[in-house]
This record gives sequence, C-alpha cells and structure tokens, in this order.
Amino acid sequence: MNLPDHLDLIAAAPAGIQKLRGLILELAVRGKLVPQDPNDEPASELLERIARERARQETAVSSKPSKATTLSEDTERYLKIPETWQWVRFEEIAQHNSGKTLDKGRNSGEPRPYLTTSNLYWGRFELDSVRQMLIKDDELQRCTARKNDLLICEGGEAGRAAVWPHDYEICFQNHVHRARLFGGINPYFAYRFFEKLNASGEIDLYRKGVGISNMSGKALASIPFPVPPLAEQHRIVAKVDELMALCDRLEAEQADAGAAHARLVATLLGMLTQSADAADLAANWQRLAKHFDTLFTTEASLDALKQTILQLAVMGKLVPQHPNDEPASELLKRIAKERVRLEAERVCKKSKPTLPVGEDEQPFTVPDGWMWVRIDDVSQLVTDGEHATPTRTSDRSAIPLVTAKNVRDGYLDYTHTDFVPKDVADKCWKRCKPTLGDILLVSVGATLGRLSVLDHDRDMVLVRSVTVIRPCLVDRSFFATALRSPIVQDSIWRGVKQSAQPCLYLAQSSSLPIPLPPLAEQHRIVAKVDELMALVDRLKAGLAESRSQQERLATTLIESALKAA
Repeated sequence: MNLPDHLDLIAAAPAGIQKLRGLILELAVRGKLVPQDPNDEPASELLERIARERARQETAVSSKPSKATTLSEDTERYLKIPETWQWVRFEEIAQHNSGKTLDKGRNSGEPRPYLTTSNLYWGRFELDSVRQMLIKDDELQRCTARKNDLLICEGGEAGRAAVWPHDYEICFQNHVHRARLFGGINPYFAYRFFEKLNASGEIDLYRKGVGISNMSGKALASIPFPVPPLAEQHRIVAKVDELMALCDRLEAEQADAGAAHARLVATLLGMLTQSADAADLAANWQRLAKHFDTLFTTEASLDALKQTILQLAVMGKLVPQHPNDEPASELLKRIAKERVRLEAERVCKKSKPTLPVGEDEQPFTVPDGWMWVRIDDVSQLVTDGEHATPTRTSDRSAIPLVTAKNVRDGYLDYTHTDFVPKDVADKCWKRCKPTLGDILLVSVGATLGRLSVLDHDRDMVLVRSVTVIRPCLVDRSFFATALRSPIVQDSIWRGVKQSAQPCLYLAQSSSLPIPLPPLAEQHRIVAKVDELMALVDRLKAGLAESRSQQERLATTLIESALKAA
C-alpha cells in the first residue's frame, strides 16, 4: 500500500492526525520508514564499540563492570526488526541517572538554574520559569545536562522526554533522568522511540503509580530498545521530522478550516436570530437549508443550530403569531386565580408578590400578546431538595436519591444512584415530593442550569443541588424550552453565587425572567421545536455514522500499512 496516497483520508478521520503520527513512529522503530542500505555498518559492530567504551569508562572510575539484564528471545514477538538491527536493554546504550534532590535545609554550594518535570515536555523545554538550587561543584558531573543529552521524566508524566538542544549546560533535579548515549547513537532517534512507546501505550509497562506516575532508574534500564545502524538512525530521524512537519501542516490547515467554518456557521445562524418575524425567518431558513450538507458537518455546528432554534423559540420568531390567541396577560390572570385556589386547598404554599420585570432585565422586545414574567409568577412550586444528607440504604428497592449527577439534558439517569429508606423519604417529602411534569433544574455545581422534565411517576428524594419547578397552567415543554434557551441560561449564570462551587439560590431561581407567549402559541412553538430538533438529531446520527466509517477506513489503512511493513 502506498501510504502517502491515503494521508488525507487518514487525517480527516476522528483523531486521524494523532493516529497518523503513531503510524509514522511505529514504522520508524520497525525499520520500515526508510530503506536499509547494505553498505551501512551493522548495529552489532556499533554495540561492540559501545561495550568497549563502557568498559573503558568503568575502568577509569575504578568501578565494577556493570551487568546488563539479559534480553529474552521472545522480544522478537514484541517487534520484528531488520537483520542489521539489534535489540538491547536501554542500560546497554546509555549512562543514565537522576539529578539532585531539592532540600533547602541541607543543600549548599552555588545557586544554579535547574530543570524540573515542569520544564520538560514531549520534544521541547519550557524555560520561562526555571528556578535555582544550591549545587556544589563536585555534584555537577552527576546532575548537569549538556547538548544532545536525552532527558526523561521520572515523575509526573513518567517517560516524557526531550533532547537538550542548547550549547550551554544546565542542572536537573531528582525527578528527571539524564540519558547520555554511547557510541554516537542519535539522541533524537532515542527520543522518537520513547514517543512511540507513549503513542502505543506501551510506556505504561514501565510506569508505577496512578495519576502521578513514576519511572524508576531500574525500569528505565530494562526497556528493550531497537538499535539500527548509525547511518540509518540519522536517515530515520530526518524522515520522521519531515513527516511530523507534514502532520503539523495538516493540523494547522484543519484548525484554520475549522475556525473559518465555525465563523461562517455563527454568521449564518446569527442571520436567523436577526429575522424580523416568523415570515422573515422562514425565508432565511430556506436559504440556509440549501447548504445544510456543507454547513452542518460537525458536532459543534449542529449544537449551535440547536441553540439557535431554542433562542428563536423564546424570541417569538419560530412560528407566526395569531391575533385571535388569548394574550399572555389573560393567561397570567388565570394563573393567579388558580394559585389562589391551590393555596386555599393547601396544595401549594402562599407566595410573596414579585416585582415586574424591568426593561433593564429584558434582553429583547417580545411580540405583541407576549409578556416578560418571573418564574414564580407562572409556577405553583419552586423549591429544592434536602439540605442535609438523608440516611442511605443499600436496598436498591428503596427510594432513589436524585442529585445533580442524575439530572441529564432531557432525562434522568439512574445508573449511579443512592437509595433512602421509605420512612426517611416520607420525612423528606414534607419539603418536596416531585411529581409527573415537574421540571428538575440543577442548581449547584458545574452542570448548573441543566434540566429535565419528569416524565414518569417513580417516587424519588431530591437533594439541595436540584431545584423543582412546577409550572401552573403553562405548557411544561415550552417552560423547559425557555429555561434551556441561551437567553435564560445566561440569566441563570448571571444570578449564580460563586462560593466553593457555583450555586443558584431559590431566590434567584424564583425571580428569573422568562418570556411568556399566549398558551396556544406555546403549543405551536413546542411542536415546531420538536420537529426541528428531530431534524438536527437525524443530521447528528448521519454525521456520527459518517465519522464512524471514516474512522474504520483510517484504522484499516493503518493496519494495512503495518501488515505490509
């Protein structure tokens, strides 16, 4: 297979360029990226020179000869390499050690700049924040890096590596390994090998720890390392650099194209929200619909389309207004009467009078027949769940305890749920017992503002992080649409109290302004939103299938390239 002919196909797939980089590295360390030259000195001779070099060094410092760990024969199963290459342990081709420990109470010497893992990244160094440590002259030999030393993280993201490229020397601390390669082995080839281990996930075999990992000197020494002829190492490094630069260009082109596409989508969707009325919107929509297949080709663009639909819905631009509809002002009077009846029957608590929504709180002018109201004006209940954590039980047939993590966008997820005994639930329900049709709104945490309409009769207990809104005589689906809209979500976040985590208190929830259409128009809006959201979901499903096909094709091409190698 001629891989260059398929680069565009692979790059266009999900995470395609990342996969392409991994393929380049895999081919490089298998000896399949550049042709072998029969005139190259084989790796065996290079390794013999390295063995003599190591022996001389050990004699010079009067140390015992080091004994490399035997490399088992089954390494051939790990990776097939050309005949002129040879497998060794990393300790056979590099002198390596970690640096000096920072101990302000005990360190002495001259203040010298030193590298930590925070300065060492894959293939590069960040030197804007290099600190200093007291280091004595007789410690410098062990903890100083010079040009072409390979530095490897011992801690942090263990195994992360880069070649020191500068002509000046620099010290390094104990969480960094310095590998000084014998025999003129190309340090950039060694770096690419570590990069390959990271890309394939094999580097985890030499790490210990969860979260913050660790790679000991012993683990580093044990890593099997493929040694090509020296001349081939240089050719491999040059070819990898060339192909990685190509990947960089492809990535930059994708980013530029993606940014331009996002700007175009935002501009055209903005044209919809600027429509004067439903008739103008219909005309603009038709113009946009002609280019759906080229405009809405990403998850982000389809999500933006959904947000635009919600915004048009609450602005009164999604469906035409009917002059014969009962105006929202009359609906509001009927809601007030209904709430008085419910309060008399003790179905709901008596609410306090609310202030009218001021002009400074109205982000746009509503159509004739609409009104700006507060959530409390059109609800018979706005409350939250238990503030104290209820007693829990392991009995999964008990009452589920619903928290913010259970409230998803449009549904409740009971996958990870705690339970409370029935007698505990009875006490909790004195404060709040959700019923069919209630809106559950996350009011604490990172997902604040996410909501779902309760569409089933299952008993549940809520905690403080979930607010219950029970609409009164308004279309619940329209109410939820209004709450999901970008305009009301902006209001929600403006009312958030920033404490240890975002929190929307009941006073803010109750007073949130929302636009209220006539009831008949609410029903028409909901029907139109459902129709358009179904269209977007179909587009998303088609996009997901297309991306899945691209990914399968890219995987097949990569596997074919590796088999051919």
